[in-house]
Amino acid sequence: MSDALTTYLETHDWVLADGATGTNLFNMGLSSGDAPELWNEQEPDKIRALYRGAVDAGSDLFLTNSFGGNSARLKLHDAGHRARELSRIAAELGREVADSAGRTVIVAGSMGPTGEIMAPMGPLTHELAVEIFHEQAEGLKEGGADVLWVETISAPEEYRAAAEAAELANMPWCGTMSFDTAGRTMMGVTSTDMVKLVGKLAPAPVAFGANCGVGASDLLRTVLGFASTGTETPIIAKGNAGIPKYVDGHIHYDGTPDLMADYAALARDCGATIIGGCCGTTPEHLRAMREALETRPKGAAPELETIAAALGGFSSEADGTSEKDAPTPSRRSRRRSRG
Repeated sequence: MSDALTTYLETHDWVLADGATGTNLFNMGLSSGDAPELWNEQEPDKIRALYRGAVDAGSDLFLTNSFGGNSARLKLHDAGHRARELSRIAAELGREVADSAGRTVIVAGSMGPTGEIMAPMGPLTHELAVEIFHEQAEGLKEGGADVLWVETISAPEEYRAAAEAAELANMPWCGTMSFDTAGRTMMGVTSTDMVKLVGKLAPAPVAFGANCGVGASDLLRTVLGFASTGTETPIIAKGNAGIPKYVDGHIHYDGTPDLMADYAALARDCGATIIGGCCGTTPEHLRAMREALETRPKGAAPELETIAAALGGFSSEADGTSEKDAPTPSRRSRRRSRG
């Protein structure tokens, strides 16, 4: 399938993706517990500003405000029946901003996890998961998204369901999983497991990788795990801007623009092609990341000690690449969000 992202990758060595959604919307006044997707209709100018913030900072690709826009998540806000509509509006606003950028900018339709546990451990069957993702995918397609962007997934079954939904919608897709301490997702998937999973999927993703998780150091260790397999599929790295800390009643990420600049260059050296930020990443961070990618020469894959020295220590000694690895975190993992 020919698509805008694949075409862009053919002529560019790297792609700068966007940063956080939740962090930046909270800075605009979104209240904790509210559904960001409702702002697509209620506060469209703020959503345009979110997208423009990334584009103006140099992002070549940004994600739509639709992370929790599936019916399973929206039903918590009595809006489950509006999943397709709200996703369509998110993509329409994105299309408007991208088309006015004066350069090629990719609109990626964000699709986060359903929030349900897959069968047989939970109530979510494969068929229902496909239906939920497909509904959202059709809305994003109608709104003009260039590619579907499945993110923050922890279960391989949910990842497969999203891939099937992309096929039903006849849309290209990318997919990232979130790896917590010990280099594993919440459901135990390692970097090597994910590469094997991606290799068996049809349709295959345009790119795959990791987002969110614990900190940037851990994420890059996972990226090294992807690259060590020799995969030829482009790798995505979207790490958090440092570590979350509770300051004056608010969650604050301690990663500076300089730290994220180092992270971006290291991510490229680790083997990532599409590089962005997740929770805590603002346009200020993105500008520093863009400058680093444009001005620093590509280097060899870094040693773990180099990553730790630049970005901070790892949350555990185990990296998830060995079946003998046991989760022994030195700092507590957290529930992930499109922060």
